[in-house]
Amino acid sequence: MDLLKGEGGGKMADTEEQREIDTINNMTQHEMARLWRYAPAGHPYFDKTKPYWEVFNKRFKGFTPQISKSIDGGG
Repeated sequence: MDLLKGEGGGKMADTEEQREIDTINNMTQHEMARLWRYAPAGHPYFDKTKPYWEVFNKRFKGFTPQISKSIDGGG
């Protein structure tokens, strides 16, 4: 199954998972960086037992200096 492309089964739970995967796939790098830095402990996107982590981890390319400054209010 290729989670980045949103392929999966047709069960009801898969629909919820697919919505979250689509959300991740539509996030900007800035949105992902902000979530990475400020998400509360236990956020499902960072739970390695869920498929969201794999998708998020493959898409998130890290922080640029510009993103870090904009998120932290520096500049």
